[in-house]
Amino acid sequence: MSLASEFKEFAMRGNVVDMAVGIVIGGAFGKIVSSFVADVLMPPLGLLLGGVDFSDLVVTLKPALDAAHPAVTWNYGKFIQAIVDFVIIAFAIFMLIKAMNTVKKQEEAKPPEVQQAPPQEVLLTEIRDLLKQR
Repeated sequence: MSLASEFKEFAMRGNVVDMAVGIVIGGAFGKIVSSFVADVLMPPLGLLLGGVDFSDLVVTLKPALDAAHPAVTWNYGKFIQAIVDFVIIAFAIFMLIKAMNTVKKQEEAKPPEVQQAPPQEVLLTEIRDLLKQR
């Protein structure tokens, strides 16, 4: 088997396509949650903490000399913001999976619907059973 045909077989598997779709949807979902955290959640939280905006928290390691040599900063506030984003995204995904599992368990718990046999089959089954008894 050639390398090209092996790659084609790998790329066309359902799992790979499903994974690609999941990554794209996850990226879009991540942007929504990041916007929620940055634009909705963090401003009131920063206000409660005395007007602190986490993304602006920095430690200047070396001051700027001129436009060609900008300041060297340690941006620990962006790291804190990334941790908050991660926790909220992870919690949102957890709740989504939990809801999906609950729905799935409810569907599995339902007894299978018994299909009614046509009246002719019921009659023929009764005749067969009577003949077996004789």
